Amino acid sequence: MPFTRINSKMIEAQIAPGQRVFSQRGAMLAYRGPVTFTPSITGGQGGLMSMIGRRVANEATPLMTVDVPAGPGGPGQTPSGTVMFGHGGHHIHIVDLTGETLYVEADRLLAFEGSLRQGTMFMGSQGGVMGVIRGQATGQGLFTTTLAGKGAVAFMAHGGVIELPIGPRGPVHVDPQAYVAHRGDVRNKLTTALGWREMVGRGSGEAFQLELSGNGMVYVQASEEKL
Repeated sequence: MPFTRINSKMIEAQIAPGQRVFSQRGAMLAYRGPVTFTPSITGGQGGLMSMIGRRVANEATPLMTVDVPAGPGGPGQTPSGTVMFGHGGHHIHIVDLTGETLYVEADRLLAFEGSLRQGTMFMGSQGGVMGVIRGQATGQGLFTTTLAGKGAVAFMAHGGVIELPIGPRGPVHVDPQAYVAHRGDVRNKLTTALGWREMVGRGSGEAFQLELSGNGMVYVQASEEKL
């Protein structure tokens, strides 16, 4: 049940009985068929304890469950539904996970398949204090959302997204404000390029960089604006 792109800011999902999609509340634009929308308390946020942690940090993003109830259809037919999603006029990027883990902030998630395992990771677990500082520098806060398994994810960005592979050729350096998400076996840390030019106010203004190494992909938006 992959998502289909309508245009750069709208996607469509085909939902059959027994299938489920989680989406950001208020992201439904239109739908056809016997589709139901139910507020999700813990779905997509890694369970109750993860939800509590994010609530304490004021970082939780309300989700809703989108599905089609099982029931008889017409002759030779199986009831199904179609839902169109979009939010705030933001550009939408679709990623098909094949078993790896995607790391993305919850407020960027537009919709994702219910087959994916959802979790929440404390930024301090990736580099201790520097991980927390990195979370603040990128606007991610103290927690980030993880999605693992096989299924499609649609997330939002400003000005579109470019995919940069991370591999043996060396690390990729990204402006923290342009970072959107990453997937795979990736190590990341916040580095500084502070030199004498920055000290006297003649530098590039890119004093902090996010360094990503390992094996995977990083998604970078064409803007330094946060959602």
